[in-house]
Amino acid sequence: QAVFTESGGGSVRAGESLRLSCSAPRYGGRGYCMGWFRQTPGREREGVAATDGDGTRVFGVAVKGRATISRGQSMGTLYLQLINLKPEDTAMYYCAAAPGFCPPFVESVEFSYWGQGTQVTVSS
Repeated sequence: QAVFTESGGGSVRAGESLRLSCSAPRYGGRGYCMGWFRQTPGREREGVAATDGDGTRVFGVAVKGRATISRGQSMGTLYLQLINLKPEDTAMYYCAAAPGFCPPFVESVEFSYWGQGTQVTVSS
């Protein structure tokens, strides 16, 4: 059984929305900051959003105002809603976890565990 199970990626047009889902029961406890980062070939990973057991939510500058992150009722279930998608949002999106609480900036989250990723492609 995969540690992370991600879904929800796909191909959309600019301006549309997507909801990514992740199931990672092993990291659903209060001791983990869970979130998403994205990566395109040849570029460094970019933190998108993260949340922890205290309810802290942090977002990357590129998606702030367009992203919502939330936890589901099942342990380790995580959602990322992205609206008004842009071509520059095209990337592989990875569900991930880091020990401890989330820092104030998603760029500071040191994700130690992540899944296989789900591709998001946005056309203009």
